[in-house]
Amino acid sequence: ALYGNYLKAMPNNCGAWSKFAELEKNVGETDRCRAIYELAISQTALDMPEMLWKSYIDFEIDEGESAKVRGLYQRLLERTSHVKVWISFAQFEGTSAIGEGVSTARDIFDKAYAQLKEQKLNEERVLLLDAWRDVEKQSGDTQSLSKVDKMMPRRVKRKRMRKDDAGNDLGWEEYFDYQFPDDEDNNAGALKILEMAAKWKKDDSSSSSGSDDDDSDSDDDSDDMEE
Repeated sequence: ALYGNYLKAMPNNCGAWSKFAELEKNVGETDRCRAIYELAISQTALDMPEMLWKSYIDFEIDEGESAKVRGLYQRLLERTSHVKVWISFAQFEGTSAIGEGVSTARDIFDKAYAQLKEQKLNEERVLLLDAWRDVEKQSGDTQSLSKVDKMMPRRVKRKRMRKDDAGNDLGWEEYFDYQFPDDEDNNAGALKILEMAAKWKKDDSSSSSGSDDDDSDSDDDSDDMEE
């Protein structure tokens, strides 16, 4: 009753929701605990939603409910694609006693990596690859670990123009970025396409010039015949 009254007044307090659910769990009320978590994550505004979701997921892991854990991760990813959620999901599948195994973890890492790459989130890609490599070290094999190692980026120094709030240039600054092998492959492919396009344009121009010369020769021949 105490937690219930408090949460009516402060429904955004994730700490209170978690303690309320934990209280029910400690007295063996598993279904009530789960119902409280479901009510909690349905709130439109929460002060620390990541803490609440983690508490709910940990509860289901403790209960050995792998399908429910998987469902919670999938529901959470519909709300946020934060790299830490992807990593936690993959770690659950790859290293937890109730996970589906390292193969499923790889599928999750692959999907997350493709999404982060598309969004150009390089720092997050590095975090994901570091976590992926740790899972392969723990549960994978030499071949799978080598694959992840080959995906790791080089740290490179770049320059960019600093600007103030009004958009005025403030001078160049150096910063560190990451160069990923698969980005280099894509760039090489793009350059190859540009080279082929330039060659085609050059060949087409040469062909057009040749046609003009042929037309001129034909005109000359016609004049000779008229004479």
